[in-house]
Amino acid sequence: RDISAFLAARSVPHALVGAAALAVHGVSRSTFDVDLFTTDGSVLSSSAWGALLERGVAVDIRVGEYGDPLAGVVRFSVAGQRSVDLVVGRHAAWQKGVLARAVSLKLGDVELRVATPADLVLLKLFAGGPQDAWDIEQLLGAEERGTSGGELERERERVEAQAELGDGIARHEARIDGSSPGAEEHH
Repeated sequence: RDISAFLAARSVPHALVGAAALAVHGVSRSTFDVDLFTTDGSVLSSSAWGALLERGVAVDIRVGEYGDPLAGVVRFSVAGQRSVDLVVGRHAAWQKGVLARAVSLKLGDVELRVATPADLVLLKLFAGGPQDAWDIEQLLGAEERGTSGGELERERERVEAQAELGDGIARHEARIDGSSPGAEEHH
């Protein structure tokens, strides 16, 4: 919670992801850390964390290399507490969308933005590991059990509607350009 408050005070957009976010959406699994997600690369600078270092928080910054799918990870740890991993995306539009769609929830005395189930699935597909596959299966099961509020089904419908809209626009543009087969019949 201290890390999230620190990020919020510096206007760094972030959201809870990983096992803690899964638990919010009805999927329980054990974990040794808490995962946050951002696309703000400024967090990969050691100068961003001086105030936390002064309070005894250990900060380990791992910057991704050119071909890495992530810009990096910042791990925060304090003796006797769970570590926090701040996963840093590469500014892809879909990753920024994860942050934009995150839902504010009050968890105990802390208010956090939490990635939606559909966005957790996207992040898990992007990561592509065996644990990620299990997490996706559990999220889909939570949807079937009704514990995720039907959000995945609504998101699937939204994506299908967008695809249909895109197809309809393309057909319309093709007719206007006269490049659609049979377009001459409509003139």
